[in-house]
Amino acid sequence: MRPITTRKVRSAHPTTNSLPITMKLLTDWGFTREGLRNNSHGEYLVLLQVGLFAAFTILPVYQLPGFKIESTQLLYFSWTIASILSLSGLILIVKGLINLGKNLTPLPYPKAGGELVQTGVYGIVRHPLYSGGIFAALAWTIFQFSLSHLIATAVLLIFFDIKANREETWLTQKYPDYSEYRQRVKKLIPGIY
Repeated sequence: MRPITTRKVRSAHPTTNSLPITMKLLTDWGFTREGLRNNSHGEYLVLLQVGLFAAFTILPVYQLPGFKIESTQLLYFSWTIASILSLSGLILIVKGLINLGKNLTPLPYPKAGGELVQTGVYGIVRHPLYSGGIFAALAWTIFQFSLSHLIATAVLLIFFDIKANREETWLTQKYPDYSEYRQRVKKLIPGIY
C-alpha cells in the first residue's frame, strides 16, 4: 500500500492568493484607508491618473475630415519621430523606475524613510515617469495623426504638471536640498520645461 499524502490545493480564484501580496505592495507604497478617504497623500491624483490613461487608451482616433498625407516621405518621417518619442518615453520610464528603486511610490507624497534621488535619469529631468508617459502619448498622437489624442496629450501634460507641483511641495518640505535641485534640473521636458 502506498502512504496517503496530502497536498495543498490551490484556490480556483487567482486573486485570492495574490490579494495579500497586493495589499502589502500598496501599504509599502504608502496607501492607507485613511488616505483613500481624505486624500492626505495625493491618492485621488493617482486614481485620476489611472482614469486618464485608461481614457487615453480607449479614446477613438479622430482625424480632421479630408486629412490625408500623400507623401510617403512625410509619413515615414512622422513615424520616425513617433518611434523616437516612444523609445525615449520607454527609456525615461524604465530608467526612472530603476533609479528610484526602493523609493518608488505612485503617490506624489514621498515615502517614509525614502531618499531624494538626483542621479541617473533624475539628473536630466525631475519627473521622468511623468515625462515618459507624456512622450508615449505624444508618440501615439503623431503616429495616428489623431486630433482627439492631441487634446488628450495636452490634458495629460496639464495633469502631470499639477501632480508634479503638488509632489514638489511635499518634496521641498521633506528634503532641504530639493530647492537647489529644482533650479538645476527641468521638471517634465528635459532641457525645456
